[in-house]
Amino acid sequence: MSLSRFANTVAQSWSRYKLYNQTVRELSRLDDRELADLGIGRNGIQQLAREAIR
Repeated sequence: MSLSRFANTVAQSWSRYKLYNQTVRELSRLDDRELADLGIGRNGIQQLAREAIR
């Protein structure tokens, strides 16, 4: 693997990591009623965040 390809892979992984954390953080700030309005259970936040980075 070339250095530029490696750097690109690292950059993409970092971006996905930041998006995952931001999604979890923002959804976690909502109360249970707001989450229910969105059709999300509190226990589904991490799964939803993982799906967001795919």
